Amino acid sequence: MPDETDLPLELYIPQWLEQPGTPADFSYLELSEPGAVRRPPIDEHASTMRELAFSLIRVLGDDDQAHGPWDPVLPPKDLVEALRVMVVTRAYDDRMFRAQRQGKTSFYMKCAGEEAVAIGQTHALRPGDMVFPSYRQQGALIARNYPLVDMMCQVFSNARDPLKGRQLPVMYSSREHAFFSISGNLGTQFSQAVGWAMASAFKNGRDIASAWIGEGATAEGDFHYALTLASVYRAPVVLNVVNNQWAISTFQGIANGSEVTFAARAIGYGVPALRVDGNDYLAVYAASRWAVDRARRNLGPTLIEFVTYRAASHSTSDDPTRYRPTGDVEAWPLGDPIHRLSAHLTKIGAWSEADQTRLDAEARALVTAAYKEAEAVGVLGEGNRPDPATMFEDVFKDMPPHLRRQREEAGF
Repeated sequence: MPDETDLPLELYIPQWLEQPGTPADFSYLELSEPGAVRRPPIDEHASTMRELAFSLIRVLGDDDQAHGPWDPVLPPKDLVEALRVMVVTRAYDDRMFRAQRQGKTSFYMKCAGEEAVAIGQTHALRPGDMVFPSYRQQGALIARNYPLVDMMCQVFSNARDPLKGRQLPVMYSSREHAFFSISGNLGTQFSQAVGWAMASAFKNGRDIASAWIGEGATAEGDFHYALTLASVYRAPVVLNVVNNQWAISTFQGIANGSEVTFAARAIGYGVPALRVDGNDYLAVYAASRWAVDRARRNLGPTLIEFVTYRAASHSTSDDPTRYRPTGDVEAWPLGDPIHRLSAHLTKIGAWSEADQTRLDAEARALVTAAYKEAEAVGVLGEGNRPDPATMFEDVFKDMPPHLRRQREEAGF
Protein backbone atom coordinates (compact mmCIF):
# COMPACT_ATOMS: atom_id res chain seq x y z
CA MET A 1 0.00 0.00 0.00
CA PRO A 2 1.54 3.39 -0.99
CA ASP A 3 2.62 5.80 1.73
CA GLU A 4 0.22 8.74 1.56
CA THR A 5 2.93 11.06 2.86
CA ASP A 6 4.97 10.31 -0.24
CA LEU A 7 2.38 11.12 -2.93
CA PRO A 8 3.22 13.64 -5.67
CA LEU A 9 2.23 17.19 -4.73
CA GLU A 10 -0.60 18.81 -6.67
CA LEU A 11 -1.27 22.51 -7.11
CA TYR A 12 -4.87 23.51 -6.41
CA ILE A 13 -6.37 25.96 -8.90
CA PRO A 14 -9.89 27.26 -8.12
CA GLN A 15 -12.33 26.44 -10.88
CA TRP A 16 -15.55 28.19 -11.81
CA LEU A 17 -17.92 25.28 -12.41
CA GLU A 18 -20.46 27.16 -14.52
CA GLN A 19 -19.22 27.74 -18.04
CA PRO A 20 -20.70 29.74 -20.94
CA GLY A 21 -23.80 27.97 -22.17
CA THR A 22 -24.55 26.31 -18.83
CA PRO A 23 -27.21 27.56 -16.38
CA ALA A 24 -26.09 29.94 -13.65
CA ASP A 25 -25.83 28.48 -10.15
CA PHE A 26 -25.36 30.72 -7.12
CA SER A 27 -25.85 28.01 -4.52
CA TYR A 28 -22.37 28.79 -3.18
CA LEU A 29 -23.66 32.02 -1.63
CA GLU A 30 -24.45 31.94 2.08
CA LEU A 31 -27.49 34.18 2.52
CA SER A 32 -28.98 35.11 5.87
CA GLU A 33 -32.71 35.73 6.20
CA PRO A 34 -33.76 39.39 6.01
CA GLY A 35 -33.72 40.90 9.50
CA ALA A 36 -31.95 37.90 11.06
CA VAL A 37 -28.52 39.45 11.66
CA ARG A 38 -28.03 41.36 14.91
CA ARG A 39 -26.99 44.99 14.99
CA PRO A 40 -24.23 45.47 17.58
CA PRO A 41 -23.76 48.63 19.63
CA ILE A 42 -21.67 51.23 17.87
CA ASP A 43 -18.82 50.76 20.35
CA GLU A 44 -18.74 46.95 20.44
CA HIS A 45 -15.24 45.51 20.17
CA ALA A 46 -14.32 43.78 16.94
CA SER A 47 -13.44 40.56 18.76
CA THR A 48 -17.03 39.98 19.89
CA MET A 49 -18.72 40.58 16.53
CA ARG A 50 -16.80 38.21 14.31
CA GLU A 51 -19.93 36.40 13.19
CA LEU A 52 -20.96 39.48 11.22
CA ALA A 53 -18.12 38.80 8.79
CA PHE A 54 -19.79 35.51 7.81
CA SER A 55 -23.50 36.35 7.91
CA LEU A 56 -25.23 38.75 5.51
CA ILE A 57 -26.99 41.91 6.66
CA ARG A 58 -30.31 42.16 4.82
CA VAL A 59 -33.30 44.44 5.43
CA LEU A 60 -35.63 44.04 2.45
CA GLY A 61 -37.40 40.71 2.24
CA ASP A 62 -39.15 38.91 -0.59
CA ASP A 63 -42.33 40.59 0.65
CA ASP A 64 -40.76 43.99 -0.15
CA GLN A 65 -41.02 44.99 3.52
CA ALA A 66 -38.19 46.14 5.78
CA HIS A 67 -37.19 43.70 8.54
CA GLY A 68 -34.98 43.57 11.60
CA PRO A 69 -32.67 45.76 13.64
CA TRP A 70 -30.77 47.12 10.65
CA ASP A 71 -33.82 48.88 9.21
CA PRO A 72 -32.70 52.55 9.13
CA VAL A 73 -36.36 53.73 9.20
CA LEU A 74 -35.76 56.44 6.62
CA PRO A 75 -38.64 58.74 5.62
CA PRO A 76 -40.21 57.90 2.23
CA LYS A 77 -38.98 61.17 0.70
CA ASP A 78 -35.38 60.11 1.37
CA LEU A 79 -36.02 56.74 -0.24
CA VAL A 80 -37.60 58.38 -3.27
CA GLU A 81 -34.52 60.59 -3.63
CA ALA A 82 -32.27 57.53 -3.38
CA LEU A 83 -34.33 55.82 -6.07
CA ARG A 84 -34.09 58.92 -8.26
CA VAL A 85 -30.29 59.00 -8.04
CA MET A 86 -30.03 55.30 -8.86
CA VAL A 87 -32.34 55.67 -11.87
CA VAL A 88 -30.41 58.70 -13.16
CA THR A 89 -27.13 56.83 -12.70
CA ARG A 90 -28.39 53.90 -14.74
CA ALA A 91 -29.75 56.19 -17.46
CA TYR A 92 -26.39 57.99 -17.56
CA ASP A 93 -24.57 54.67 -17.89
CA ASP A 94 -26.81 53.50 -20.71
CA ARG A 95 -26.36 56.73 -22.67
CA MET A 96 -22.57 56.79 -22.30
CA PHE A 97 -22.26 53.08 -23.14
CA ARG A 98 -24.09 53.78 -26.42
CA ALA A 99 -21.80 56.75 -27.04
CA GLN A 100 -18.81 54.43 -26.90
CA ARG A 101 -20.47 52.00 -29.29
CA GLN A 102 -21.07 54.95 -31.63
CA GLY A 103 -17.36 55.80 -31.59
CA LYS A 104 -17.76 59.01 -29.61
CA THR A 105 -15.47 57.95 -26.78
CA SER A 106 -12.80 55.29 -26.50
CA PHE A 107 -13.91 53.57 -23.33
CA TYR A 108 -16.69 53.27 -20.77
CA MET A 109 -17.56 51.22 -17.67
CA LYS A 110 -21.08 50.73 -16.30
CA CYS A 111 -22.08 50.11 -12.69
CA ALA A 112 -25.35 48.33 -13.59
CA GLY A 113 -26.60 46.26 -10.66
CA GLU A 114 -24.25 48.00 -8.21
CA GLU A 115 -25.88 51.43 -7.95
CA ALA A 116 -26.98 51.01 -4.32
CA VAL A 117 -23.44 50.33 -3.10
CA ALA A 118 -22.04 53.78 -3.90
CA ILE A 119 -25.24 55.78 -3.55
CA GLY A 120 -26.35 54.20 -0.27
CA GLN A 121 -23.04 54.90 1.39
CA THR A 122 -22.71 58.41 -0.04
CA HIS A 123 -26.06 59.27 1.51
CA ALA A 124 -24.71 58.09 4.87
CA LEU A 125 -21.68 60.39 4.57
CA ARG A 126 -21.42 64.15 5.05
CA PRO A 127 -20.58 66.40 2.07
CA GLY A 128 -17.02 66.99 3.30
CA ASP A 129 -16.16 63.33 3.84
CA MET A 130 -13.60 62.35 1.23
CA VAL A 131 -14.57 59.58 -1.17
CA PHE A 132 -11.83 57.41 -2.68
CA PRO A 133 -13.64 55.58 -5.48
CA SER A 134 -12.85 52.80 -7.85
CA TYR A 135 -14.35 53.00 -11.35
CA ARG A 136 -17.94 51.93 -10.58
CA GLN A 137 -18.83 54.64 -8.09
CA GLN A 138 -20.13 57.25 -10.54
CA GLY A 139 -23.32 57.15 -8.48
CA ALA A 140 -21.44 58.83 -5.63
CA LEU A 141 -20.75 61.86 -7.81
CA ILE A 142 -24.33 62.00 -9.02
CA ALA A 143 -25.56 61.68 -5.42
CA ARG A 144 -23.46 64.74 -4.59
CA ASN A 145 -25.07 66.68 -7.46
CA TYR A 146 -22.00 66.82 -9.66
CA PRO A 147 -23.11 68.15 -13.08
CA LEU A 148 -23.85 65.41 -15.60
CA VAL A 149 -22.50 67.61 -18.39
CA ASP A 150 -19.11 67.82 -16.68
CA MET A 151 -19.05 64.03 -16.24
CA MET A 152 -19.81 63.55 -19.92
CA CYS A 153 -17.22 66.09 -21.01
CA GLN A 154 -14.64 64.19 -18.99
CA VAL A 155 -15.58 60.97 -20.80
CA PHE A 156 -15.35 62.81 -24.15
CA SER A 157 -12.08 64.59 -23.16
CA ASN A 158 -13.35 67.73 -24.88
CA ALA A 159 -12.62 71.38 -24.20
CA ARG A 160 -14.97 71.43 -21.18
CA ASP A 161 -13.35 68.40 -19.57
CA PRO A 162 -12.68 69.54 -15.98
CA LEU A 163 -9.55 67.36 -16.01
CA LYS A 164 -8.30 68.87 -19.29
CA GLY A 165 -8.02 65.54 -21.07
CA ARG A 166 -5.47 64.11 -18.64
CA GLN A 167 -7.48 61.21 -17.28
CA LEU A 168 -8.85 58.16 -19.04
CA PRO A 169 -12.63 58.23 -19.63
CA VAL A 170 -14.70 57.51 -16.45
CA MET A 171 -11.79 58.41 -14.15
CA TYR A 172 -13.49 61.45 -12.63
CA SER A 173 -12.19 63.79 -9.94
CA SER A 174 -13.69 66.72 -8.06
CA ARG A 175 -12.11 68.46 -5.09
CA GLU A 176 -15.27 70.53 -4.60
CA HIS A 177 -17.36 67.37 -4.23
CA ALA A 178 -14.79 65.56 -2.05
CA PHE A 179 -14.35 62.94 -4.76
CA PHE A 180 -10.71 61.85 -5.02
CA SER A 181 -9.17 61.16 -8.43
CA ILE A 182 -9.98 57.65 -9.65
CA SER A 183 -6.92 55.48 -10.06
CA GLY A 184 -6.53 52.77 -12.66
CA ASN A 185 -4.06 51.04 -10.35
CA LEU A 186 -6.43 48.99 -8.25
CA GLY A 187 -6.05 48.82 -4.49
CA THR A 188 -4.42 52.22 -4.12
CA GLN A 189 -7.74 53.67 -2.94
CA PHE A 190 -7.43 51.93 0.43
CA SER A 191 -3.95 53.22 1.23
CA GLN A 192 -4.84 56.72 0.09
CA ALA A 193 -8.05 56.80 2.11
CA VAL A 194 -6.35 55.58 5.28
CA GLY A 195 -3.60 58.17 4.89
CA TRP A 196 -6.14 60.93 4.29
CA ALA A 197 -8.20 59.85 7.29
CA MET A 198 -5.12 59.73 9.52
CA ALA A 199 -4.22 63.26 8.43
CA SER A 200 -7.75 64.47 9.13
CA ALA A 201 -7.57 63.02 12.65
CA PHE A 202 -4.05 64.33 13.22
CA LYS A 203 -5.28 67.84 12.40
CA ASN A 204 -8.37 67.41 14.62
CA GLY A 205 -10.62 67.67 11.59
CA ARG A 206 -14.29 66.64 11.33
CA ASP A 207 -14.28 64.72 8.05
CA ILE A 208 -13.75 60.99 7.59
CA ALA A 209 -12.76 58.99 4.50
CA SER A 210 -14.46 56.23 2.56
CA ALA A 211 -12.91 53.97 -0.08
CA TRP A 212 -14.06 51.26 -2.50
CA ILE A 213 -12.20 48.45 -4.23
CA GLY A 214 -13.35 45.26 -5.93
CA GLU A 215 -12.91 41.82 -4.40
CA GLY A 216 -10.05 41.04 -6.78
CA ALA A 217 -8.04 44.00 -5.47
CA THR A 218 -7.99 42.48 -1.97
CA ALA A 219 -5.08 40.41 -3.33
CA GLU A 220 -3.05 43.60 -3.78
CA GLY A 221 -0.52 44.68 -1.20
CA ASP A 222 -2.25 48.02 -0.70
CA PHE A 223 -5.20 46.21 0.88
CA HIS A 224 -3.02 44.78 3.65
CA TYR A 225 -0.91 47.90 4.14
CA ALA A 226 -4.09 49.91 4.58
CA LEU A 227 -5.66 47.48 7.06
CA THR A 228 -2.50 47.47 9.16
CA LEU A 229 -2.24 51.25 9.40
CA ALA A 230 -5.98 51.73 9.86
CA SER A 231 -6.01 49.26 12.73
CA VAL A 232 -2.90 50.53 14.48
CA TYR A 233 -3.87 54.21 14.33
CA ARG A 234 -7.67 53.77 14.47
CA ALA A 235 -8.06 55.78 11.31
CA PRO A 236 -11.56 57.27 10.82
CA VAL A 237 -12.22 55.43 7.57
CA VAL A 238 -14.77 53.08 6.01
CA LEU A 239 -13.15 50.49 3.74
CA ASN A 240 -15.50 48.87 1.24
CA VAL A 241 -14.93 45.70 -0.76
CA VAL A 242 -17.43 45.44 -3.62
CA ASN A 243 -17.74 41.72 -4.22
CA ASN A 244 -19.51 41.69 -7.58
CA GLN A 245 -18.29 38.10 -8.17
CA TRP A 246 -16.00 39.00 -11.08
CA ALA A 247 -12.58 40.65 -11.45
CA ILE A 248 -12.76 41.28 -15.21
CA SER A 249 -13.08 37.65 -16.41
CA THR A 250 -11.80 36.01 -13.22
CA PHE A 251 -14.39 34.77 -10.73
CA GLN A 252 -14.10 35.65 -7.06
CA GLY A 253 -12.64 32.27 -6.09
CA ILE A 254 -9.29 33.27 -7.59
CA ALA A 255 -9.09 35.94 -4.87
CA ASN A 256 -9.94 33.17 -2.34
CA GLY A 257 -13.59 34.10 -2.06
CA SER A 258 -14.60 30.45 -2.27
CA GLU A 259 -12.79 29.58 0.96
CA VAL A 260 -13.74 32.49 3.21
CA THR A 261 -15.64 35.77 2.97
CA PHE A 262 -13.75 38.91 2.06
CA ALA A 263 -15.12 40.60 5.16
CA ALA A 264 -13.35 37.98 7.29
CA ARG A 265 -9.98 39.35 6.23
CA ALA A 266 -10.48 42.21 8.65
CA ILE A 267 -10.58 39.88 11.66
CA GLY A 268 -6.84 39.32 11.76
CA TYR A 269 -6.30 43.06 11.93
CA GLY A 270 -8.74 43.59 14.78
CA VAL A 271 -11.04 45.63 12.53
CA PRO A 272 -14.84 45.25 12.70
CA ALA A 273 -16.20 43.53 9.59
CA LEU A 274 -19.68 43.61 8.09
CA ARG A 275 -20.99 41.56 5.18
CA VAL A 276 -23.93 43.28 3.51
CA ASP A 277 -26.48 42.68 0.77
CA GLY A 278 -25.21 45.22 -1.75
CA ASN A 279 -28.45 45.21 -3.74
CA ASP A 280 -30.53 46.29 -0.74
CA TYR A 281 -30.37 50.08 -0.44
CA LEU A 282 -31.69 50.01 3.14
CA ALA A 283 -29.03 47.51 4.22
CA VAL A 284 -26.27 49.45 2.45
CA TYR A 285 -27.31 52.72 4.07
CA ALA A 286 -27.74 51.20 7.54
CA ALA A 287 -24.40 49.38 7.57
CA SER A 288 -22.64 52.41 6.13
CA ARG A 289 -24.19 54.71 8.72
CA TRP A 290 -23.09 52.34 11.50
CA ALA A 291 -19.51 52.39 10.20
CA VAL A 292 -19.55 56.15 9.59
CA ASP A 293 -20.83 56.88 13.09
CA ARG A 294 -18.19 54.58 14.53
CA ALA A 295 -15.44 56.45 12.67
CA ARG A 296 -16.74 59.85 13.83
CA ARG A 297 -16.67 58.70 17.44
CA ASN A 298 -12.96 57.87 17.16
CA LEU A 299 -13.67 54.14 17.37
CA GLY A 300 -11.62 53.34 14.30
CA PRO A 301 -12.13 51.77 10.87
CA THR A 302 -14.68 49.28 9.56
CA LEU A 303 -14.39 46.91 6.62
CA ILE A 304 -17.61 46.25 4.70
CA GLU A 305 -18.03 43.56 2.06
CA PHE A 306 -20.93 44.38 -0.24
CA VAL A 307 -22.23 41.25 -1.93
CA THR A 308 -23.57 42.23 -5.34
CA TYR A 309 -23.35 41.25 -8.99
CA ARG A 310 -21.84 42.98 -12.00
CA ALA A 311 -24.85 42.95 -14.29
CA ALA A 312 -22.99 44.42 -17.27
CA SER A 313 -19.66 43.73 -18.91
CA HIS A 314 -16.48 44.70 -17.12
CA SER A 315 -16.04 47.51 -19.64
CA THR A 316 -16.75 48.26 -23.27
CA SER A 317 -13.64 46.18 -24.06
CA ASP A 318 -15.13 43.04 -22.51
CA ASP A 319 -17.55 40.31 -23.65
CA PRO A 320 -18.90 38.51 -20.55
CA THR A 321 -20.66 35.85 -22.62
CA ARG A 322 -17.23 34.31 -23.22
CA TYR A 323 -16.77 33.38 -19.56
CA ARG A 324 -20.09 33.74 -17.67
CA PRO A 325 -22.96 31.24 -17.54
CA THR A 326 -26.27 31.74 -19.29
CA GLY A 327 -28.93 33.81 -17.55
CA ASP A 328 -26.64 34.80 -14.70
CA VAL A 329 -28.09 38.28 -14.17
CA GLU A 330 -31.65 36.97 -14.05
CA ALA A 331 -30.63 34.13 -11.71
CA TRP A 332 -28.79 36.39 -9.25
CA PRO A 333 -30.65 35.74 -5.96
CA LEU A 334 -30.35 39.27 -4.57
CA GLY A 335 -32.18 40.88 -7.48
CA ASP A 336 -31.85 44.39 -8.86
CA PRO A 337 -31.34 47.31 -6.43
CA ILE A 338 -33.57 49.71 -8.34
CA HIS A 339 -36.43 47.25 -8.69
CA ARG A 340 -36.20 46.27 -5.03
CA LEU A 341 -36.32 49.83 -3.68
CA SER A 342 -39.13 50.75 -6.06
CA ALA A 343 -41.12 47.69 -4.94
CA HIS A 344 -40.56 48.59 -1.28
CA LEU A 345 -41.80 52.14 -1.78
CA THR A 346 -44.85 50.78 -3.58
CA LYS A 347 -45.46 48.32 -0.76
CA ILE A 348 -45.54 51.06 1.88
CA GLY A 349 -47.85 53.20 -0.25
CA ALA A 350 -45.32 55.89 -1.14
CA TRP A 351 -44.89 54.97 -4.82
CA SER A 352 -46.67 53.46 -7.80
CA GLU A 353 -46.00 51.97 -11.21
CA ALA A 354 -47.03 55.29 -12.75
CA ASP A 355 -44.51 57.11 -10.51
CA GLN A 356 -41.77 54.75 -11.66
CA THR A 357 -42.67 55.24 -15.32
CA ARG A 358 -42.56 59.00 -14.85
CA LEU A 359 -39.21 58.85 -13.02
CA ASP A 360 -37.67 56.68 -15.75
CA ALA A 361 -38.79 59.19 -18.39
CA GLU A 362 -37.54 62.18 -16.38
CA ALA A 363 -34.14 60.52 -15.91
CA ARG A 364 -33.81 59.79 -19.61
CA ALA A 365 -34.79 63.36 -20.47
CA LEU A 366 -32.28 64.78 -17.97
CA VAL A 367 -29.48 62.62 -19.33
CA THR A 368 -30.40 63.33 -22.95
CA ALA A 369 -30.33 67.10 -22.41
CA ALA A 370 -26.93 66.89 -20.69
CA TYR A 371 -25.63 64.61 -23.44
CA LYS A 372 -26.61 67.03 -26.22
CA GLU A 373 -24.84 69.87 -24.42
CA ALA A 374 -21.66 67.86 -23.90
CA GLU A 375 -21.70 66.41 -27.41
CA ALA A 376 -21.96 69.89 -28.89
CA VAL A 377 -18.59 70.75 -27.32
CA GLY A 378 -16.82 67.76 -28.83
CA VAL A 379 -16.48 63.99 -28.90
CA LEU A 380 -13.70 61.58 -29.85
CA GLY A 381 -11.99 62.90 -32.95
CA GLU A 382 -14.40 65.80 -33.45
CA GLY A 383 -15.05 69.21 -31.94
CA ASN A 384 -13.15 71.31 -29.45
CA ARG A 385 -10.26 69.76 -27.55
CA PRO A 386 -8.52 70.98 -24.37
CA ASP A 387 -6.00 73.77 -24.99
CA PRO A 388 -2.51 72.18 -25.37
CA ALA A 389 -1.08 74.98 -23.25
CA THR A 390 -2.80 73.50 -20.20
CA MET A 391 -0.41 70.53 -20.24
CA PHE A 392 2.03 72.66 -18.28
CA GLU A 393 -0.47 73.56 -15.57
CA ASP A 394 -1.53 71.76 -12.39
CA VAL A 395 1.63 69.65 -12.23
CA PHE A 396 3.62 71.64 -9.67
CA LYS A 397 2.42 74.28 -7.23
CA ASP A 398 5.18 76.56 -8.55
CA MET A 399 6.21 75.86 -12.14
CA PRO A 400 9.93 74.93 -12.23
CA PRO A 401 12.32 76.66 -14.66
CA HIS A 402 12.58 73.75 -17.08
CA LEU A 403 8.80 73.67 -17.61
CA ARG A 404 8.69 77.42 -18.11
CA ARG A 405 11.39 77.07 -20.79
CA GLN A 406 9.50 74.24 -22.49
CA ARG A 407 6.30 76.24 -22.45
CA GLU A 408 8.06 79.21 -24.04
CA GLU A 409 9.66 76.97 -26.69
CA ALA A 410 6.20 75.56 -27.50
CA GLY A 411 4.91 79.09 -28.02
CA PHE A 412 2.56 79.09 -25.03
